[in-house]
Amino acid sequence: MRGTSRTSLVEVTRRLDENVLASVSTTGSGIALGQELFQVVGLITAEHSLRRWLADPANPAEAKSGLTGRLLETKVSPSAVLVVGDVVSARWSSGRDLVDALERMAVYATVASLRSAAALDRLEDELFRFERIVSSQPRLRDALTREGVAPEHKTSLLEELLSGKADPATMVLVGEAVNRPRGRNLERALENYGRIVAERAKRYVAVVRSAVPLSEDQQSRLGAALTRAYGRDIHLNTEVAPEIVGGLSIQVGDEVIDGTIAGRIAEAQRRLAG
Repeated sequence: MRGTSRTSLVEVTRRLDENVLASVSTTGSGIALGQELFQVVGLITAEHSLRRWLADPANPAEAKSGLTGRLLETKVSPSAVLVVGDVVSARWSSGRDLVDALERMAVYATVASLRSAAALDRLEDELFRFERIVSSQPRLRDALTREGVAPEHKTSLLEELLSGKADPATMVLVGEAVNRPRGRNLERALENYGRIVAERAKRYVAVVRSAVPLSEDQQSRLGAALTRAYGRDIHLNTEVAPEIVGGLSIQVGDEVIDGTIAGRIAEAQRRLAG
């Protein structure tokens, strides 16, 4: 987001923290609020005319919050109505930005009770590992993304896969990525949630690929080096990729640092061909 939308996102996040999440003390209450907000995301995404009207700066903020209040008051909690009212009352550059902001509020609420760095690390790791599992197992990916399959069936499959093995917040975010991807593929939706969680924790995510597993000491030293380089805490998502032969491939956001042997060979081949 840029300009007006970025300014509005900062303000609605502040109001979420001060007016709603400050009172969230248990995992269940935060997750329940997150699920309600995700439901509203689904509603506004599906209703194109409603989304355009809510994002139109010519319409008064009071009218927008009043309309969403009337639509939602019997369907979600007062806290959810308050959050949605704050979001729709703000100014957004587009309907997409409005829905993206509301989705962020849903993620923030879902992970609100995970206050320690270790808990957030675990959540980010679980999202990353599930995304990699899906990418490597076409039959599982097909079962989770096939059109025409009832959301209840997909949710049941996820519960079989993750119940007792993943944090409840992870299960909610994975479920949303599967059932309400908003035009993204499953892997991209999971990456998006992982990035939002990392930004919430004020840190970056580095995807590190190596030919062999990195030891804890190697990961610690690499994380410290990247933190110094980027000026912000770095969460490492590591992946073993034998095909790179040796060295490391590191991706932070859109920046890729390719120090792999396979990458050097490919670069040498390109130069020879040129």
